[in-house]
Amino acid sequence: MCGIAGYVGQRNAIEIVLDQIERLEYRGYDSTGVAFKSGDSLQIMKRAGKLAHLRAAVEEENPFSEVAIAHSRWATHGAPNDLNAHPHYDATGEVALIHNGIIENYLELKEELTRAGHVFQSETDSEVAAHIIGLEYAEGVPLEEAVRRAVGKFTGAYGFVVISMREPGKIVCARNASPLVVGFGKGENFIASDIPALLPYTRTVAVLDNEMVALVTTEGITAVSPDGRTVKLSPFDVDWDIESAEKGGYEHFMLKEIHEQDDVVRQCLAGRLGQENLTLDGLFGEHVWQDIDRVNIIACGTAYHAGLMGKTLFEKMLRLPTDVYFSSEFRYNDPLLSPKSLAVFVSQSGETADSLAALRLCKERRIRTLGIVNVVGSSIAREVDRVLYTQAGPEISVASTKAYLAQCLVLYLLGLHIAEIKEMPGVNVKAGLKAVREFPEYVKEALDLESSIQDVAKQFANSKLAFFLGRGADANVALEAALKLKEIAYIPTQECPAGEMKHGPLALIEQGTLSVVGATQEDVRDKLVSNIRELQARGSHVLAITTKDDELTPTVVDSCAMIAQTNDWYLNALLSIVPLQLFSYYMALERGCEIDQPRNLAKSVTVE
Repeated sequence: MCGIAGYVGQRNAIEIVLDQIERLEYRGYDSTGVAFKSGDSLQIMKRAGKLAHLRAAVEEENPFSEVAIAHSRWATHGAPNDLNAHPHYDATGEVALIHNGIIENYLELKEELTRAGHVFQSETDSEVAAHIIGLEYAEGVPLEEAVRRAVGKFTGAYGFVVISMREPGKIVCARNASPLVVGFGKGENFIASDIPALLPYTRTVAVLDNEMVALVTTEGITAVSPDGRTVKLSPFDVDWDIESAEKGGYEHFMLKEIHEQDDVVRQCLAGRLGQENLTLDGLFGEHVWQDIDRVNIIACGTAYHAGLMGKTLFEKMLRLPTDVYFSSEFRYNDPLLSPKSLAVFVSQSGETADSLAALRLCKERRIRTLGIVNVVGSSIAREVDRVLYTQAGPEISVASTKAYLAQCLVLYLLGLHIAEIKEMPGVNVKAGLKAVREFPEYVKEALDLESSIQDVAKQFANSKLAFFLGRGADANVALEAALKLKEIAYIPTQECPAGEMKHGPLALIEQGTLSVVGATQEDVRDKLVSNIRELQARGSHVLAITTKDDELTPTVVDSCAMIAQTNDWYLNALLSIVPLQLFSYYMALERGCEIDQPRNLAKSVTVE
């Protein structure tokens, strides 16, 4: 998700790659850096914070080089500071590397290298990769061969770009899961993590496929497969404008981010799933999980809805009492906090003012704290006792989509982790791990419902009121789906557990009112169908989101979107948010609303 740039040619490469990185600023980042040939050595300049800090340092020295690589980092390993910023050297200083993604086996590799005498300057997995490539390069092979050999030792996702002092006219890049694009010029060629960085310089580009290693020089661009066979690239001409390119060809960032969610799940799981086990580094020791008698989840907005999913999971799977609090209310209600409780703070930005205030109250009362956040080095991440990162990458649209999915998924992983430690009877952790491994493909399949969801949105775009209903975990998802419709389509909603309709909200149903009903929870489907009949008897049109094995619900509703059966009740409910996000998006699109920046709202709420 970070920004990558590379150039080789006759112009000043440093200026070009910094301009490329600036064109990727919309993606979000916490530090920047550049590497280039300087005399008889490779020079790296990097700074935490905005690109302006790096530009100021570069302008002071005013260097010139015909080859350079640059990076803007969204932290996954190590706090945002100068040392952890990219690029990174190998052990000899002869190789410099930038990297997007996560090397899952970096700790194992780092331990081997440390035993061999290697010293590391940063906390990153990326520096470990640089050292491994440097070792292969020390065998005397060309740089592209050293990279090809090295990547076979890595597990995880990566987009590598590498230069060396020994072969200064080369840039080598390698891709597995993390996107890389090459651009073709005359006597010059380019590399980037996304097409917008290339458009001012060339419109002829090729996207590297997974496991490709490419060599970029002034003469051209060639690629090989993992076994060294030459691979033919497929260049194409980009006819998008720059604004469209930033959005990957999508009309809005929100739609782009909805469609990124299968990759977001992979990023969220990266480094955490072994063949038979789950690894959540940096958490409390096993004795702490045995000691905790209650969980308090504290959050705002979408993160609060993720917290409700966590409550349902912890109580059903772990039999662990769990409360969910609005951050803005927590301090003022004089909460009862058990000395053995755990306070969990869920926040995309890690800077939410109300959540920070609640965190500080918990610290004053000496309650254990855990953060589930997306931004490394954020205030919540620094102040909690332990932190789990969602690894979702930057989210541009104000209305959260992929962050919610990642937060809920991290809560699920945490639940499996605790269940494994406590040896919870009736909980099959291996089955849960299998289901979550398959989850990215289920998300990708759910995105295929887009056209049918769009048809329903066209039919009901002029609705004055919409109902969102469900039972169990589906009732939690209904709250988040309703929030999305309010945020971006400005349609009032009524959301509640389906069984509560008859205790008041049913009075709002009129002929033609739309009711969106989650039906993924098999054990309450019979009851839910009775609620659907109540709605229809009063004139409501019912859209149901259910699983493909459901033979009952589709026969009684007016419209139906069917998602995969994941063999896990929690993941079934979570998967249902994907078509519901699409529904809100297309409702807003039909109404002509400003989708990425809805009125009156901000992405990160840093005031109380």
